[in-house]
Amino acid sequence: MKRLQLLVVAGLCLLAAGCAHTGNPRADFLKLIDRPRVSLTAQVQELPATNGLTQFHFSFATDMSNRVPGILIKSLDSQGRRPVVIALHGTGGNKNNMAALCRKLAEAGFIAVAIDGRYHGDRKTGKGQNDYNEAIVRAWHGSGEHPFYYDTVWDVMRLVDYLQTRDDVDANRIGLIGISKGGIETYFAAAADERIAVAVPCIGVESFRWALDNNDWQGRIGTIQNAFDTIAKENGVTRPGPAFVQKFYDRVVPGIAGEFDGPKMLALIAPRPLLVINSDSDNHTPLPGVIECTNAAQKVYAAGHAADHFAVIIQKNTGHQVKPESERAAIDWFVRWLKP
Repeated sequence: MKRLQLLVVAGLCLLAAGCAHTGNPRADFLKLIDRPRVSLTAQVQELPATNGLTQFHFSFATDMSNRVPGILIKSLDSQGRRPVVIALHGTGGNKNNMAALCRKLAEAGFIAVAIDGRYHGDRKTGKGQNDYNEAIVRAWHGSGEHPFYYDTVWDVMRLVDYLQTRDDVDANRIGLIGISKGGIETYFAAAADERIAVAVPCIGVESFRWALDNNDWQGRIGTIQNAFDTIAKENGVTRPGPAFVQKFYDRVVPGIAGEFDGPKMLALIAPRPLLVINSDSDNHTPLPGVIECTNAAQKVYAAGHAADHFAVIIQKNTGHQVKPESERAAIDWFVRWLKP
C-alpha cells in the first residue's frame, strides 16, 4: 500500500511538472512585457496639408516614464472611420523613415501611422545609437527594460489603445507592417494583440533557435554589436559562441529562442491575414530558420481552414532589403483585407 501511495505521489509530481512547462505563449509574453497602465494624455498637432494629404504629429504616454512620438497621415478627402496601417522602422531608423510608405498607404485610402521605437528618433538623447546599446547593456544588468524588441511591442499595443480613442479610426481594421527590427516587432505585436487585424512583417521573421543551433546568429547580433561586445568583454568572453548568445538572449530578450521563438509566435497570428516578406540571402534572417517559421504558420492556417489568409514572399537573390515590388504587394495585401 505504501509503495502504491508513493507511486501515486510520484505520478502527480510528474504531472504537475509537465503542466508547469506547458505554457501559453501569448499569455506568458503579455505577462513579461506588462506594466502599469497610465492615462494616454495624448497630444496632437496638425501640420499644413501637402499634395492632398494632411499630417499630424502626436504623442502619448506608454507608461509612467515614457511618451511615444508619432506621425499620422491621411487623405484630405478621408471621411468617417477609416482603416489604419501602422509602420515600424528598423534599427537606427525613425518614424520619418517610414513617411514615404505612409504617404503611399494614405493615397491608397488608409490612415497611416509611424512611431519612434525605443531609443530611436525623438526618443534619443543625441548620442546616436549609444542610447539603444546602453539600454541593452542595462537590461543585461537587470534594469527591467526590454529595449531589444519587446518594449516597442508594448508601445504598439498602447498605440492601438490611442487609435481606438480617435473618431476617424475603425478599430476593427488596424494593420501593422514593419521592416527588419520593425518586422520582428510586427509579428510579436500581432501575436500578442488580437486587435491587430492584418500583419506584414518584412525581413524580420526568423527562428532564433535555429540560428543558435546552427551557429548562424552573427547577422542578428550584428545589429546591436556594441552592446553585445560590451557585455562579452565584461564577462571575459573573447570568442562568443552560441552558448553565450543564448545566455545573452535569456537576460535581454527572455524566451526569444524558446517559448517566444518565431515558429510559435507566427502561428499565434492565425487566422488573421498574415503576409511574410523575407529574402533568400539575408544573413539577419537565415532562410532555413525562416522556412521553419512559415511552415509552422502554414500548418495552423490550413488546420483552421484559413489557408488563403497566409502568404509568403521570398525575395530572390536579395539580402537585407525590401524591394519595391514587395512593398507594393504589402500595400495590396492591406487593401485586400482591410478594404479602405
